[in-house]
Formats: sequence, C-alpha cells, structure tokens
Amino acid sequence: VPLEAEVSQPLPMEQLFSAPEDQYHLPKLGETPSGEPPDPKKCSPREFLEFYIFPVLLPGLAALLYEAEKEKCFEEKRTKFIPSDFLTEWLYNKNPKRKDESFTELFSIPFVKDWLKDRPRPPIPLSLLLSEEEASILIQSFWRGYRVRCDSEIQELRQWQKKLREERHITEVVKKFWTKQEAK
Repeated sequence: VPLEAEVSQPLPMEQLFSAPEDQYHLPKLGETPSGEPPDPKKCSPREFLEFYIFPVLLPGLAALLYEAEKEKCFEEKRTKFIPSDFLTEWLYNKNPKRKDESFTELFSIPFVKDWLKDRPRPPIPLSLLLSEEEASILIQSFWRGYRVRCDSEIQELRQWQKKLREERHITEVVKKFWTKQEAK
C-alpha cells in the first residue's frame, strides 16, 4: 500500500480511545499499580513508567494545573508563574526520601543553587510582580510628580538650585568632603 493511501485514511478513533475509563484516573502520591513492582533495571519502559514515574509525576502535574489556575495563567497572557519551578519544588518536597524533612523553597534546593550559580536568571519584570492596583498607584504618583515639576514656580526653583550648584561648585565641594572622610 503506498504511503499516501495510508496517510489519507482517517484514524479509527474508537481504537485510540478504547482503553477502559478506570485506566485514566490520577494516582495518589506514592500509589503504585497493583502487583509486585518489577526490577527497575530489567523491566520494560512501560512498566518502569507505571510503577516508578507516574505515581509521583501525575499528582505533581495535577498540583501544577491547580496552581496555574490559582495564578490565573489560563486567563492572562503573561504571568509570573513558572511551571517548571513549581514542579521542581513540588517534586523535591514530595520525594519519599525527604518524608520527615521540612518544606524547602526552590532557591534553597542544593542542585538549584548550584545550577543558578553558573546560570543566573534575569530578574522578573516589574510589570509581572505588581498587582494592577500597585501599578496604577505607581503610574499615578509618577504623573503627579511630572505635573508638579512642570509648574512654573517649581521650574524657577529648579533653575535657581542649578545656578547655585554651578556658582558654588557644589560637586567639587562634595568630592573634597568625601576625600577627607575617606582619609580619616
């Protein structure tokens, strides 16, 4: 059969989704499929995933989706929420080997510290950190300051200060002051 004939045939959807519905439930953290766990070094990839990866990863992904919804990631175009950071922190803290240890922040996790030492991140833009109310207050205060500085009396005062600084050589006086202070 030529390749074009195979590609143009519609996919039998009932075959793709014919697995029983109980197979699609999310396991609870640490819940493994029934039966004896296989040897991780000798089992098939499917068994490894079902017994060792999915019981930990799927609840983490569910928590990630819940947190993303809480952070309004599905409503806004840009958010400060970084899914990989959340999942890293969640998986680290839910690790069964760390059961009795206290919660650890992402940037306090040892391997994260080492990673960021060599590859520092750029800071999160202020527009993502501020709420709408905080941003509006900042914009309004800047605008009020601008409008005040445009006032003719304020302009006159600023010109007088500039002239005074130039006449009295204020910058040189300040430099001399600090050199004396540093010499002490």
